[in-house]
Amino acid sequence: MPITETTEPATEPRRSALAHPPAHVLFWGLGAALLALDLWSKAKVFATLAPDEVTPVLGPLFEFRRSLNDGAVFGSFTGQTGLFVAASVLALGFVLYLFSQSGARNRVMHVALAMILSGAMGNLYDRAFMKADVIRVPTASGQIGSLIGTIVSDPGDPMIRIGEWPGGGHVRVYSADEVEVHRQGVVRDFIKFVPKFPKGFPMLGGRDVWPWVFNVADAALVVGVILLLFMTSFDRSPQRKRSA
Repeated sequence: MPITETTEPATEPRRSALAHPPAHVLFWGLGAALLALDLWSKAKVFATLAPDEVTPVLGPLFEFRRSLNDGAVFGSFTGQTGLFVAASVLALGFVLYLFSQSGARNRVMHVALAMILSGAMGNLYDRAFMKADVIRVPTASGQIGSLIGTIVSDPGDPMIRIGEWPGGGHVRVYSADEVEVHRQGVVRDFIKFVPKFPKGFPMLGGRDVWPWVFNVADAALVVGVILLLFMTSFDRSPQRKRSA
């Protein structure tokens, strides 16, 4: 019985996204659109909403309220502006590297990377150009808290007078010996997720489901990272099967 040789069909060579104009349009276009939406929405809310005003959005789901963040995600690492800027620059470089290594038709990855790019750029812009005065004040519990606003007292004044950012209204007064003052970049947040855990829920009853105030850049960044992680985990499964 004659033996016939079989050959696997040749696969089409993988085309890089760098050499594929539609991939650039999707990546840069979506990233620019989300960045513009983030910067516009922050400017709009902070220009029209009073510092203590709360505006319901989408019924009981969301509300708009002004908030300034001198830290990173979830309000952590307060005051480390230089560290955040360096981390953002490294993240942007890594995103561009992943795009250059991706395939031309890997649209899901391009969407995820565009969201991460816009989120990092939106918050990086704020930290670079939105400057506020941050003072560290002792709280009733003995801890050190942060108050973000605009210093309106004159240099050499023994009292620190700080008002709301950026206009300086509703001034609070502290002794200069009791507080530390820093001038640094801050991130403008304004979206609050309203729902709370049911009161009978173990340990978390009555607490906010998502206690942090965020912005469009934060949402794009988190969704982009989750999308990228899901896509990476699904892409590995066919590779494992082929290896087996």
